[in-house]
Amino acid sequence: MNQTGTQSDHSGLEGLDPAGTGRVFWNLGSAYLCERAVARGEVRLSHTGALVVTTGTAGQPLALARVDDAAEGGETAGATDASALTRAQFEALKADLLAYVARRTLFGQDVSVEAGPAGGIAVRILSDQAWHALVARHLLRPRATAADADVPRLTVLCAPGFRPTPETHGVAAEGALALDLANGLALIAGTGRGETLRAALAHLLAEPLLAAGVLPLEGAARTGADGAISLLLGASGAGKSALAQGMAEEDGALPRLDGALGWGDEGLVALEAGTFAHPADLATAPEAARFGTVLENIALDPATRVPDFDATGTGARIILPTATAHAPTLGAPAHLFMLVQDEEGVLPALARLSAAQTPGAFLEATGLAAPHLARLHTLLERHTPVCWLVNTGRTGGDAERRVPLEVSRRLVAAAQMGELASGEWRTDPHLGLHVPAAVEGIDPALLDPARGWANRGDYLAAARRWTQRLAAPLADKEIASGTVATPGMAVAAE
Repeated sequence: MNQTGTQSDHSGLEGLDPAGTGRVFWNLGSAYLCERAVARGEVRLSHTGALVVTTGTAGQPLALARVDDAAEGGETAGATDASALTRAQFEALKADLLAYVARRTLFGQDVSVEAGPAGGIAVRILSDQAWHALVARHLLRPRATAADADVPRLTVLCAPGFRPTPETHGVAAEGALALDLANGLALIAGTGRGETLRAALAHLLAEPLLAAGVLPLEGAARTGADGAISLLLGASGAGKSALAQGMAEEDGALPRLDGALGWGDEGLVALEAGTFAHPADLATAPEAARFGTVLENIALDPATRVPDFDATGTGARIILPTATAHAPTLGAPAHLFMLVQDEEGVLPALARLSAAQTPGAFLEATGLAAPHLARLHTLLERHTPVCWLVNTGRTGGDAERRVPLEVSRRLVAAAQMGELASGEWRTDPHLGLHVPAAVEGIDPALLDPARGWANRGDYLAAARRWTQRLAAPLADKEIASGTVATPGMAVAAE
């Protein structure tokens, strides 16, 4: 293939056919990538020079598959939520994907993920979309001297136009992310969503980060007025960004981190150099839509080219380099808030967790696999944060009633500032959780959801399901350290 630009001598992807008729542009700058993305018809320009791209909604879950060399007949891998690929299936997908891109124009970026004292992890990203290369430059750190770059430990190859064959490749034709973790390779086919590229990086980085003593997380960290750091963890949609945004409004310009984070012995570090957020989670979304910002699935007025940030769905994202106000590192968290969306209305709006209860709540909030728990256990012992469970879902068995955002903000603030320390507490007899008996300005029913259930038997059954959910992840998986206790949740009594 014809290759242009500053590049490392290391390919990062064995088997890329040099005799192909395509072309590779290496490590182009942001302005050039913007120009190419527009010229190729990948994006439209907004009135401020932001790039607007349509990739579809995020309604369907990501089809994730992972090589399992021991798998036979596509059996499901037990350690993750990924379906299993045989080695033969992955190699077939890789070969066909390489043959496809060898005839096309590719954009490659040599970037780095900094993990504090652990140093940088070299990553190479290749895509047939110029805007993907721009996203890579926004979210990760371009290497200062690409020509002298280290051998890429991790490689992502993305080809949205390639449609896999399920019978041959073992993944869905509509789009999939296939992982070969042993060789640090991710293949993205049939989808161009920015979140898929980000997910590929998260899966590839987990093992090397853990090996370096860094626990990879998706969360938000804020520094309080007293200097104490709070870390909020939760799945997408749990409300961590909304809660953190409220804390940022109160704390002003105090140091904060958002997105992909690493928690190590020295504290928290930003794994990303940019922002990847839903417009609703950015207080200044219009101001963020400057030249080079990527606006994914955001409506654009065809005449004025002004983005409409209010007419967006769940798949809308704003991707841009992070402002300098975001600190690259913070100290260790004093408070660890784990956000869970309870769809049954059993959990209180806030509870303080014991050391034994924390691992199960961590897995429930983050969706991570058990190998993360050994590192979590070490960090909890080292930094001794106060651990909290925050229910941002339903309450009181009422499908229509959810815990209001302002209530969650009030409770998190009260916990963070020590307001609850001198108050009265109770131990929930069915869940075993330590719950404030009362908080000024908060409906007591939100702290004791059992009051809102019309049928006590239904409540007890739902409470039992929750205790099992919180305990099951540990019961079914071996913890590497052998020292993590099973969550101390009581089983609901009849």
